[in-house]
Amino acid sequence: MGVMPTRQALELAETRGLDLVEVAPAAAPPVCRLMDYGRFRYEATRKQRDARKAQKSRVTNVVREVRFRTRIGEHDRAAKTRLVKRLLDQGSKVKVSVMFRGREIQHPDLGMNLLRMVAEDLVDDALLETKPHFEGRFLTMILSPNTRATTSDAETTKEPEGAKA
Repeated sequence: MGVMPTRQALELAETRGLDLVEVAPAAAPPVCRLMDYGRFRYEATRKQRDARKAQKSRVTNVVREVRFRTRIGEHDRAAKTRLVKRLLDQGSKVKVSVMFRGREIQHPDLGMNLLRMVAEDLVDDALLETKPHFEGRFLTMILSPNTRATTSDAETTKEPEGAKA
């Protein structure tokens, strides 16, 4: 709108039903803008809220835990393995634990075999971050998502641009 006296700018803002907001006070002459200040503040808080939501969704170092028992059935093991795969696909690290109760602790080989089977089922989807070790009565290992496998799968499934069915 150009350079104008403060009184004239205030009158102009009042006639249009807007606010006169000083944008750059250090400039010579100071720069002002005609705007609805309430709406401006509302949109600014909305942008901050959306940025916080986006920031939370980017956090991927969450460690989730899936527990197994030594006497688990084949179908139940497969179902829990699918759960581990789904958690890995979401970007979480997964702590796979085998719980020992009573005298089961005397047979750690059963837990090791179970963890080995789970790791073999997820060989394409996961990287072994921590080898199996005992934490009290739990035999645990930590799996992390295999990012190289997911990027290569996305590239191979993408159809060439020139090809049409």
